[in-house]
Amino acid sequence: MILDSIIIVIYTIALLLIFAYALAQLNLLFNYLRAQSKNENDNLPKYDLSNPNEIPHVTIQLPVFNEMYVMERLLDNIAEIDYPKDKLEIQVLDDSTDETVETTLNQIRELQKNGLDIVHIHRTNRVGFKAGALKEGLEIAKGEFIAIFDSDFLPEKDWLKRTIPFFKDDKIGVVQTRWSHINRNYSLLTKVQAFALDAHFTLEQTGRNSHGHFINFNGTAGVWRKDCILDAGNWSGDTLTEDLDLSYRAQLKDWKFKYLEDVETPSELPVVISAARSQQFRWNKGGAENFRKMLGRIVKSDTMSFKTKIHGILHLLNSTMFLNVLIVAILSIPMLYIKNEYEHLKVYFYVMSFFVISTVIFFICYWVMYKKIYGGGIKNFVGYMGMFVTFFSVAMGFSLHNSIAVFEGHIGKRSDFIRTPKFNINSLKDSWKGNKYLKKKLSANVILEGILMLYFAFGMYSAFIVGDQGGDFGLFPFHLMLFCGFGYVFFKSLTSRA
Repeated sequence: MILDSIIIVIYTIALLLIFAYALAQLNLLFNYLRAQSKNENDNLPKYDLSNPNEIPHVTIQLPVFNEMYVMERLLDNIAEIDYPKDKLEIQVLDDSTDETVETTLNQIRELQKNGLDIVHIHRTNRVGFKAGALKEGLEIAKGEFIAIFDSDFLPEKDWLKRTIPFFKDDKIGVVQTRWSHINRNYSLLTKVQAFALDAHFTLEQTGRNSHGHFINFNGTAGVWRKDCILDAGNWSGDTLTEDLDLSYRAQLKDWKFKYLEDVETPSELPVVISAARSQQFRWNKGGAENFRKMLGRIVKSDTMSFKTKIHGILHLLNSTMFLNVLIVAILSIPMLYIKNEYEHLKVYFYVMSFFVISTVIFFICYWVMYKKIYGGGIKNFVGYMGMFVTFFSVAMGFSLHNSIAVFEGHIGKRSDFIRTPKFNINSLKDSWKGNKYLKKKLSANVILEGILMLYFAFGMYSAFIVGDQGGDFGLFPFHLMLFCGFGYVFFKSLTSRA
């Protein structure tokens, strides 16, 4: 009974944490809906870029590392940015170690002949990784504003003209734009990733920013005020998400961030599960690292409201939700047997069923996001329900991988910044096979994911045999989603290798 009690306590705590996160998401939904009813951007002070005296100097930084497949596309795209050439500098912060160093330099020389102020900064080491490259480039940057794009992003020509004007307010330190995805419909994997990112870039970013809560620069597709970077302590490579780290340090120093939901910046999603894994690992571990780094500063802050502190803490604990989901998933099968073994605990399980409302909250929140992008109607709602179930299943399938990342982040285990391989995938006809940057080695975690797939198959079987009333099917849909999710991640990891 002692072991049973321990299982019940851990299971309950994990459910409570998930419920708290769901309530925070619900609050962000209300914030988002209120923000949609008014357009404050029209009333904000803005630079008049038709007046030459008001056009500020901008530096675009392009941090790259071994980007054979997208480098030419990136430079061609950035060269088309519509902004006065005498007020624009482009820094290619190249940490590459392969043949792209030479091909990139050759392309840059051609662009220079056309009058573009573009420089190639090649480091022979990767000290600080992306953060180190950004910091080194900042030391010689001419611009008072620093726009940053990863190699798989393709900003529109008028991107600077739609973002820079908001810096007329000298309290604004960052302007962040929304990501869109050129290969959203390439595969089930890209659809699931786009679904998750759409929620972040609509509901979460707008919901937080519209009510003065902390948001994050997303590492790309945004602009920093150079003075803000320096005042906040500059870029640091001591976490895997240097963007989240600097964002919180800047906002703790009372810099304001401006999020522009209506400005889209096209990008490319990872199309192979190994690439998605490396990206997910970095993001989730970095989130946990920043929780360790920032928690004390948030709690002690004299300028943050209590509500903003709560949202900030839960924001930094975003990735930790994967750990809670994994705990609930693994313990749900023992809980199924405990429920049918001890008659006196039935009241507890009736109370626990209340936490199904967490899923209902997520369902409502994501529907608002989905409806904003695809429109309403019965057909779209039916499509949404299928996408929601698919997304949750695959997300749970990633929960072991992401939980390991979160655990490492919380205990302070250091690891290198592993870049996400890029593919230059624009249509269903394009293939990822043969990409030289893909990992050939299979992760040991894949074996554990296969074991968990079988474990949740046992959970579904258990529904038929527990108790003496012909089974208990309350958790069957949950175990089915877990079986499908871990099965998808397991088999994709086995088959989708270069």
